[in-house]
Amino acid sequence: MKTILDSIKDRRSIYTINDNPVLKDEELEKLIKEVTKHVPSPYNMQSQRVVLLLGEEHHKLWNIVLETLRKMVPEEKFGTTEAKIKTAFDAGYATILYFEDEDVVKSMGDKFPSYRENFNTWSTQANGMLQYALWTTLESEGYGASLQHYNPIIDDEVKETWNLPKSWKLYAQMPIGKPTGEPGDKEFMPIDEKVKVFK
Repeated sequence: MKTILDSIKDRRSIYTINDNPVLKDEELEKLIKEVTKHVPSPYNMQSQRVVLLLGEEHHKLWNIVLETLRKMVPEEKFGTTEAKIKTAFDAGYATILYFEDEDVVKSMGDKFPSYRENFNTWSTQANGMLQYALWTTLESEGYGASLQHYNPIIDDEVKETWNLPKSWKLYAQMPIGKPTGEPGDKEFMPIDEKVKVFK
């Protein structure tokens, strides 16, 4: 049986995914809701927000990214950009969008003014925990995923397209799907340079 440590070791950025289902949609939705519910946040402020895009909604997101980049990337270089978007991200089964509700973060700062500046940092850390927890859980279920950051250039159109609150700040986009290849080699620096133990 796969352990939590196994899943942590196996979680990698996978850029070769397809749209074959791994779980049924309702199972995927339930999994995402359960992980999101139980990931911690400072003062239990629960400012993390998640949007799951399935089917045509998933493709709509990557078309927004593509058309936004078309206006920014030189024409002679756009072919490479388009190929990457279509094969590594749009080719997947679904996309998870990660947000923070800035109204919640502000209200916590108002409630605890001596920690006001900390709540922005803490909310970012909490969102990172959510991203990592979902990524690792999805990997253990057989999904491949990668984390993308086309924000803030797509933020306004994303909020308008899916009628999301203005207070939701987009942090990341995670395309997921069935892996069709293996991740590349990963180099690790000596662990003793990262972890110090004093006895």
